[in-house]
Amino acid sequence: MVKVALFVRLEAKPGKEKEVESFLVSGLPIVNEEPATIAWFGIRLGPSTFGIFDAFPDEAGRQEHLSGKVAAALMAKAGELFSEPPSIENVDVLAAKLPGEQA
Repeated sequence: MVKVALFVRLEAKPGKEKEVESFLVSGLPIVNEEPATIAWFGIRLGPSTFGIFDAFPDEAGRQEHLSGKVAAALMAKAGELFSEPPSIENVDVLAAKLPGEQA
């Protein structure tokens, strides 16, 4: 069951929207290798606004993800792709429905 999550808001630089989209898609195979990342979504919130929502069973899983490959790639590309630094918020999951789980 998921208990904690991250919500990351990303604002693409003008003309970099397709690159941000590709960057998010390329992150999926990496997070598939993280057993503590229970759910991961690369999302588009608007024409130039993107995000990542990912969920974990506990704080240790969240911290492991934050020190992993996707987080490192995100910070390495931040200056090139984003008009402002990524906004990373720790959130608590109050309720969730995931495939194969009963509420």
